[in-house]
Amino acid sequence: MEKELRVIISGGGTGGHIFPAVSIANAIKALRPDAKILFVGALGRMEMQRVPAAGYEIKGLPICGFDRKNLLKNFKVLYKIWKSQRMAKQIIKDFQPQVAVGVGGYASGPTLNKAAAMGIPCLIQEQNSYAGVTNKLLAKKAEKICVAYEGMERFFPAEKIILTGNPVRQALLDTTISREDAIKSFGLDPTKKTILLVGGSLGARTINESVLQHLDLVRSSDVQFIWQTGKYYSAAIAEQLKGQDIPNLKVTDFISDMGAAYKAADLVISRAGASSISEFCLIGKPVILVPSPNVAEDHQTKNALALSTRSAAIYVKDAEAPATLLELAIKTVNDGAKQKSLSENVLKLALPDSAEIIAKEVIKLAQ
Repeated sequence: MEKELRVIISGGGTGGHIFPAVSIANAIKALRPDAKILFVGALGRMEMQRVPAAGYEIKGLPICGFDRKNLLKNFKVLYKIWKSQRMAKQIIKDFQPQVAVGVGGYASGPTLNKAAAMGIPCLIQEQNSYAGVTNKLLAKKAEKICVAYEGMERFFPAEKIILTGNPVRQALLDTTISREDAIKSFGLDPTKKTILLVGGSLGARTINESVLQHLDLVRSSDVQFIWQTGKYYSAAIAEQLKGQDIPNLKVTDFISDMGAAYKAADLVISRAGASSISEFCLIGKPVILVPSPNVAEDHQTKNALALSTRSAAIYVKDAEAPATLLELAIKTVNDGAKQKSLSENVLKLALPDSAEIIAKEVIKLAQ
């Protein structure tokens, strides 16, 4: 009889950290149904809702990031870090894990620091091509570091690195809907080329502006568009579109079935978050990447370049997108040869079965 497996998974802050964390937990459960898994997140952040919705228990720490504009506010931040360290220590004492996993984000810092100090083996998963601050600090204490890109030796000790890829939402890979049915589900015409614009759950202002400034081009083109505006921008955009009849434009604030959306699309326009990029690689989607300039260490630009330098995606700078993005997208979606080569090249970068590979490493460390 194997000893009961107990795992702590910590991190979050964005969907890009939470989806891989939940995928890893699901893969551990598939290999070891007896496993007890506890998540540790940051209070007030997205993981406090998303993780219980996925069926896992989560404890919250009062941790937050440093305020780089107002240094005086950081006294409060330092107190929160100290308090989070103490709470993490108590959570670990109570739960008694054999292994701790960090996926990046505020909460993984104090949790893995305390786990390592208490002699618990740690594994970290770095989603981006440019390592985050928390993971760079934790690397010294981790036994294994799972990465999604080659060349990560510049951030981490080479002997600890395992190239695993990023776990993605399994539902995307399991979708069985046909392209025709997928397009019909959005109320569009299956005989036309289709472009999907996504800006994450909250939306992306630049991508939205790129459409709003060129509605005449949308209307006159022979292409149709599925435009996910994000909840943050949806009301303002609905107001701007009032009275405009554009039958080849389907506007929605949120897409619950991304598997169907990707299946419907001949071309995707997206930000360059690590999880999204891993999804495009696995499903072989031609994509135009518009990296967000508002992320730590500009890691989205580095993610986009990791693909565009291999001719596996088209990269458009955020500042240039409103002027050029839509015209470029229409030209690309009507160029069959370009789409074929983008699709073939992005598929070459796919690393399948990431969650299972990471789960096996977690179980090995626990033993």
